[in-house]
Amino acid sequence: MPNIIIYSTPTCVYCNLAKNFFKANGVAYTDFNVATDLDKRKEMIDKTGQMGVPVIDVGGEIVVGFDEPKLRSTLKINSILIGD
Repeated sequence: MPNIIIYSTPTCVYCNLAKNFFKANGVAYTDFNVATDLDKRKEMIDKTGQMGVPVIDVGGEIVVGFDEPKLRSTLKINSILIGD
């Protein structure tokens, strides 16, 4: 499993959906709160050129937003989508 980093904020609905997706699928991740961690916010912006969250770094592949199909494909997770 690749190293997974999520740049998020506590009030972001899509950030929480992504973290719930990881937990439901047993995927370990590191979460950085870019609302309070200015160094990690800068790191996120340097990686992506944008300030929107979530930004998910899957072993160097960047996923912007909670794109469940892309995350499933990237992580090779096969099951039904959340909400189906």
